[in-house]
Amino acid sequence: MTYPESRTGSAPPTASTRTILVADDDASTREFLAAALGRLGYAPTLAVDGRDALEKARRDAFDALLLDCRMPGAGAEAVLSDLRADDRAASRLAAAFATSAEVTPDTRRRLLAAGFVGVIEKPCRVDVLGLALASLGRSSSDASVLDDAQALAATGDIRTMHALRALLRVELRELDADLATFLDRPDALIERLHRLRSACGFCGAGRLAGEVKTWQRHLEAGGTTEGAARRRFQSALRATLAALQDAAP
Repeated sequence: MTYPESRTGSAPPTASTRTILVADDDASTREFLAAALGRLGYAPTLAVDGRDALEKARRDAFDALLLDCRMPGAGAEAVLSDLRADDRAASRLAAAFATSAEVTPDTRRRLLAAGFVGVIEKPCRVDVLGLALASLGRSSSDASVLDDAQALAATGDIRTMHALRALLRVELRELDADLATFLDRPDALIERLHRLRSACGFCGAGRLAGEVKTWQRHLEAGGTTEGAARRRFQSALRATLAALQDAAP
């Protein structure tokens, strides 16, 4: 069975289907991953090497990237580094997973520090691939910055909702100003993010809650405090802060 070098899979892409760029120079691996992702409900696009992956990731916005560590032209780390440095790249902030046939503890730590949200060892079973990608969940960009109905359901009345949102507004201002002081203290940052998730839930700040969860998991897995997860978090923080200011009574 063969698959074209384009989006494919058994589940037709829909507005809610997660799009994934799969880059691997081995044809059989690409075919397996295309079929597996289709069965899992994702819409894959295939790239045959590092240059091809970078070109497609710059041109198209993907929800996630699966990048092989060893490819002609550029491996996973080089592709991700070039992509993150390109402000015009459509997939500059996409979640990135590294794939490799050899994954040592040191390799895993290095890849996470480079900004990958996960490392998938090849060959892998379909269920293992699904579990690795489950962290994508619902794209946080699909969530509302502020959801009044969700906040009212959590707080019980509009007065309490406004009071908690006022507290969150102060917290976000302080965190935005002080974030740099946490970047060399990952344990303290994880604790701060854990507290922030609860506040987001009470205030209906769904987009920020999603980015908090993603960055917290990244840090707990040994990932760096710098990189795409931090940039997405800070972007969501500032969008939420602006929305809170606009919604203030």
